[in-house]
Amino acid sequence: MTAPLRADPAIVDVKLGTRSYQIVIGRGTVASLGTRIAALRPGAKTFIVTDTNVARHALPAAQAALERAGVKHEHIVVAPGEASKSFAVFEEVCEAIVAARIERGDLVVALGGGVVGDLAGFAAAVVRRGLDYVSVPTTLLAQVDSSVGGKTAIDSRHGKNLIGAFHQPILVVADTALLDTLPVREFRAGYAETAKYGLLGDAAFFA
Repeated sequence: MTAPLRADPAIVDVKLGTRSYQIVIGRGTVASLGTRIAALRPGAKTFIVTDTNVARHALPAAQAALERAGVKHEHIVVAPGEASKSFAVFEEVCEAIVAARIERGDLVVALGGGVVGDLAGFAAAVVRRGLDYVSVPTTLLAQVDSSVGGKTAIDSRHGKNLIGAFHQPILVVADTALLDTLPVREFRAGYAETAKYGLLGDAAFFA
């Protein structure tokens, strides 16, 4: 699947007072990740959380973008899928962030779909009593839904998303080129979510 081409990225301003942030949408925007982070947080280190599927396709580009901007980075790769939203994996991610000596002025980068976004965002919400994070959603579903709104969580044996926090990102970089590797089913899931928003109360958008 290939997303439509656009010359310049679209910028959406999410206005939340002191927690306002921008969503950058466009093809190839991961290449600007380092310069955008350096502009937001000069001198900050980053810690990337991703999964094995995304790491194959997108981690090298994200790392290269950070290196070009002189942004120091470390990373952890977790297993793909809902099972990673567990206490055990959450502990592993939190300990890795601490071991990397990520401090209050540094950033977590969530590079992946909804599972990675939930996991990394929740870790950012609690490590050192709260770190800021940047979301780089790699599925259409994550780009239109879970990367926006600040809902982060892991699962309990009693149900999904029962342990978490509201923690807004400071930047979302939605690179539509990353959607090229999605299976058709995953691509359609994102479109279905978008159509749902229209059905919930915006007839013109739905049309």
